[in-house]
Amino acid sequence: MARHKLENELIAIEVEEHGAELKSLVRKNTGKEYMWKADPKFWGRTSPVLFPFVGAVKEKQFRTKGQTYTMGQHGFARDMDFTLDSKTEDTLWFVLQSNEETMEKYPYAFTLRIGYHIEGNKLEVLWQVENPSEEELPFSIGGHPAFNRPKNCKIRFDVAGPLTSTTIVDGLVGNGTVDYELKDSYLTVTDHLFDADALVIENQNVHEVSLCDMEGNPYLTVTMDAPLFGIWSPAGPDVPFVCVEPWYGRCDSADFTGDLKDREWGNLIAPGGIWKARYTLSLIHISEPTRPLYIS
Repeated sequence: MARHKLENELIAIEVEEHGAELKSLVRKNTGKEYMWKADPKFWGRTSPVLFPFVGAVKEKQFRTKGQTYTMGQHGFARDMDFTLDSKTEDTLWFVLQSNEETMEKYPYAFTLRIGYHIEGNKLEVLWQVENPSEEELPFSIGGHPAFNRPKNCKIRFDVAGPLTSTTIVDGLVGNGTVDYELKDSYLTVTDHLFDADALVIENQNVHEVSLCDMEGNPYLTVTMDAPLFGIWSPAGPDVPFVCVEPWYGRCDSADFTGDLKDREWGNLIAPGGIWKARYTLSLIHISEPTRPLYIS
């Protein structure tokens, strides 16, 4: 599958047409790779786009238009081939349009555009969902970027905390929550932080999440306006990456029995409408050489 590259004087990226997935983000003055290499020993993806669902639907089924449909976790866009729609010296746009295959499992017409724009030390990830039909379009969308990290690291948030995480049980939202105390806005990543699945943070007005070394020095910041987000890594020792996931949608609650349009955090686009969102990855202290931080 074809890959497309962009670079400026500071950073270089590579995006694969399959899934319109970001596969590489390199800091040019050191050659350091920030994106996880998709080793299936831990997790075989790098930065999939989650559409038209984020997370799992209860019993792998959802209901809409008076019928029941089967759907796997995180939808289907991540497993489909996009088309390169346009390329300039600083921006790539990929497009996926509904077709006979998608309509059989998700009975809505859509055009999904995924963009990547580089400027200085920043990469903007752009989402655009278009509704070409004469009915409302219900959907969710999310990012799932996985970043290389040192064996020991901290995560810094732009809030004082505590962070309240929704409980996830067997891939669905449970009844409880878990509070994570922050020390000076930092949370330390441990071997057991993700034993109970992802941290799912809702309604806490977090807009910046930075990955940091154990001294608290940030090396990458995710900036977003998403209403909720996930922090995830496979449970266990020596996992070499962590995901920071901006979401516009999430998995079903364990007791959910409603229609697709009733799912929590879902989005609706009016006939002929366009929905847009973005998040930004910033590499910190880009002009300075750095000591080795990452597990290779």
